Amino acid sequence: MSSLKPAAFRRIESHTAWRMLAPAILLLIIFIIVPFLLAFILSFTNERLIPRPIPTKWIGFRNYIRILTDPEFWQALKNTFWFTMFVVPTQSALGLGLALLINQPFKGRHIFRSIYFLPTVVPMVMVAIIWAGLLQAPEGVINGILHLLTFEQLGPYDWLHHELLAMPTIMLMSIWQGVGFQMIIYLAGLQNIPKELYEAARMDGANAWQRFWFITLPSLRNTHIIVLITTTILSFKLFTQVEVLTKGGPLGATNTLVRYIYVAGFQYQKIGFAAAASVIFFLLVLVIALCQHRLIQTDKEY
Repeated sequence: MSSLKPAAFRRIESHTAWRMLAPAILLLIIFIIVPFLLAFILSFTNERLIPRPIPTKWIGFRNYIRILTDPEFWQALKNTFWFTMFVVPTQSALGLGLALLINQPFKGRHIFRSIYFLPTVVPMVMVAIIWAGLLQAPEGVINGILHLLTFEQLGPYDWLHHELLAMPTIMLMSIWQGVGFQMIIYLAGLQNIPKELYEAARMDGANAWQRFWFITLPSLRNTHIIVLITTTILSFKLFTQVEVLTKGGPLGATNTLVRYIYVAGFQYQKIGFAAAASVIFFLLVLVIALCQHRLIQTDKEY
């Protein structure tokens, strides 16, 4: 009789867990798995946003071949990669730095937490519109400040219409707007580190840098995984600020994969073509996220 009790308890526990997971699994199926399967099927057709007068028919891999031979796709992919490679490490490092700063016991730290986090909760459309005013050439506020600080030696610059300046400008704006998100995640991770570890390190004579390198960073491994994967996914989804500020220009210098899909699907009404691009985009982000997770886990084993 006693041998049955643990098994019965495990069954009850398993059923309870599945009941609690059921709503999340249902939403995952409805909003991720089913749309992906539909997009995968549509990617092999010539489906249009307005089907008539062209009938929908099966065209095989023609959409994928057109995408992979389209120079605009490769330029959008390159722009997205450059954006991600710069924004992810920079935003993560700044988020960790801000978290370390506001985790210190000083008066008014809650106010600074709110200030740093405030841009994250402001809609990106509103942020982009505000920055569009600040970046105006030649009379924008940023040009005026630059002109003043450099004693009229630099500027004014057309930040959003210069081929070499447009993407770095969007990068900086995106980092400013989103760094509060990484800060909050790192702050939660820092507050879960036992204080006894730091006290023992101080008693052993460890300085601030040694405590950070040997206690803080190793203790934040799981937090690093969350931050890197989520920031990478958000970076690949770059669209709103580009659409509001530059429309992908100048000369495609700020065009991204998401905007490439949007233009194909809604401006040119090529739903099948856009679905194929979406499948490529989804698989690309999935592979990068899995590789990031694997690399971090491998590093953890050593």
